[in-house]
Amino acid sequence: MTTDTPARLLQLLSLLQTPREWPGGELADRLRVSRRTVRRDIDRLRELGYPVQATKGSDGGYRLVAGKAMPPLVLDDEEAVAIAVGLRAGAGHALEGVDEASVRALAKLEQVLPARLRHRVSTLQAATTPLTSGDGASIAPETLTVIASAVAGHERLRFAYRAKDGTGSRRLTEPYRLVSTGRRWYLVAYDLERDDWRTFRVDRVNEPFATGTRFAPREVPQGDAAEYLRRSIQRHQETYAFEVTFQAPAETVAAQLPAWFDRPERAPGGCRLRSVTGDPVEWLAVRLAMLGHEFTVHSPNELVRCVSELGGRLRRAAAGAGTEAAAGAGAGAGAAAGDARGAAEPGTSAEPGTAAEPGGNG
Repeated sequence: MTTDTPARLLQLLSLLQTPREWPGGELADRLRVSRRTVRRDIDRLRELGYPVQATKGSDGGYRLVAGKAMPPLVLDDEEAVAIAVGLRAGAGHALEGVDEASVRALAKLEQVLPARLRHRVSTLQAATTPLTSGDGASIAPETLTVIASAVAGHERLRFAYRAKDGTGSRRLTEPYRLVSTGRRWYLVAYDLERDDWRTFRVDRVNEPFATGTRFAPREVPQGDAAEYLRRSIQRHQETYAFEVTFQAPAETVAAQLPAWFDRPERAPGGCRLRSVTGDPVEWLAVRLAMLGHEFTVHSPNELVRCVSELGGRLRRAAAGAGTEAAAGAGAGAGAAAGDARGAAEPGTSAEPGTAAEPGGNG
């Protein structure tokens, strides 16, 4: 019998998280307590915010259902390892839409992961290789989790940094935010030795560690880390302005655009986007097409030509596939007709020895 109430509640919660209905008698047997104790423990879980649904009947069943908020979960060893491996695989590459959330979740999980499970996760990670698109540089998950923990805990962060020209340096910073551009991770931080704000590509960061010294966060320029990063990128690379109209609501398009783009404005029949980027026009053309809306490019001329060439290439690819499919269908129909004629002709048979040859002995 489990006499420790907190331990018993965790055991009960672990059972209820299995997607099934548990009869009260079975829960009592599993926990080795009375049914009355089970009812009291169920009430305690409800007070803690866990939505436990009870069904009436001779044995009274209990089930954990979806509530208004996400309650804490209890994971067994295998579940914790599986989630950690999945988060590590996703966190190593900037994944638009879930990138920052995956890093925060990974940092929380690895903070409480027992050493034996952390070793299993690292071993499995080292034995597998993801097939990625090659768009952005991969990053060790440990690097992201160390930085994310320092950001969340307002701890000064020291690391080695390799600049674009290959020059190495040591940095002492007050980390403010991790920002994903959809292809790369950046750290927005206050550089204490340079006495100014800086942005760092995380794939160029090595040996990061939190010093343990806490700080009061400063106010970031432009009031937003993503906006500061966007302007910093624009200052340090050759950029160009572009203008596109979409046949879709501004709110819909805005939700699909990278954070560093300006917000689209409402326009007749949809919305208009005017923004600045330093990305190659080829990448921007594909990115706009992947939004899934009808759109028209107004400028610059290089982007107009690129979208036109991309559209022509895709149309030719689709036309070629259709031609091959039609030719294949025609050939198949002709062969089937020939087979039918051959079967109907008297005296037609397989060549001597073909059907009668014995099979090999393997």
